[in-house]
Amino acid sequence: MYAQFFGTFLLSHNVVTKDQLLSALGKKSSQHMKLGTLAIMKGYMTANEVDNVIISQTHNDCRFGDLAVREGYLTQEQVDELVKTQYPDFLLLGQTLVDEGYITNTQLETLIVDYESENELTDLDYSNEKQDNLDRILANFFHTTDVAADEYNASYMRLLFNDLTRFIGDDFTPLCFNPCKEYPVNYCVSQTIHGDLSAKVYLDMPETTCISFASRYVNEEFTEFDEYVQASLEDFLNLHNGLYNVNISNTLGKELTLEAPEVVSDELIELSSSSYLLQVMYPFGVVNFIFELKK
Repeated sequence: MYAQFFGTFLLSHNVVTKDQLLSALGKKSSQHMKLGTLAIMKGYMTANEVDNVIISQTHNDCRFGDLAVREGYLTQEQVDELVKTQYPDFLLLGQTLVDEGYITNTQLETLIVDYESENELTDLDYSNEKQDNLDRILANFFHTTDVAADEYNASYMRLLFNDLTRFIGDDFTPLCFNPCKEYPVNYCVSQTIHGDLSAKVYLDMPETTCISFASRYVNEEFTEFDEYVQASLEDFLNLHNGLYNVNISNTLGKELTLEAPEVVSDELIELSSSSYLLQVMYPFGVVNFIFELKK
């Protein structure tokens, strides 16, 4: 899940725009990891050295690794190691941004260090996504807003990002929470949670985005906005909130109950003062979650 929050990191530091990030997310899956990018991540080469080899490749019909060894930047042993390196998914997103011309290798070199430092990922074994590292990233995500990172909220968001990854796809970037007092509806379904945590959760997106979201969710290609697409959104929200209730019962011993999902017919939702909007960017569109916390 590191790639998703790397996008959030880039946006929060004004490195790229939302449109640039969306473009890169859409193209990332078709990219392959380059040896030069891996060399930067491992600290074997600087960004300037990688750029020098890339420039040399324009005059030589030679692979990057062979040329880097010939010019003394890498040893053959290092090349062999890099070929087998397990790399974090966020690195491929960064490389795609470089390939699209949105950032340079020099910027990427600095961003890797800053992102790992901010989230204490420097010594991470990238072959596994360790829970404590993910929890630190999530804590930093909450730090950008005044939403309390208590066990209820942290558990909800951790599960939400996992469920989006599992059922919709991992090519998303969550934006920061924003207070929300009213919200203009596209197509919206909602569900109310009762118990020790009392809240109402809204899932909203334009109809075209609904079609893509539902297609991914049921693994079937929908072409029009119909009752099957609508039912898919309700089912996702109900499934996620149901899993959340089970988690809260198992981990905290608290019992929560759910009302059935319902379609929001209002064109504008008037919300309480303790309401927040979370936008999740996918290549096919932006998915909006609104959380209305009730005392």
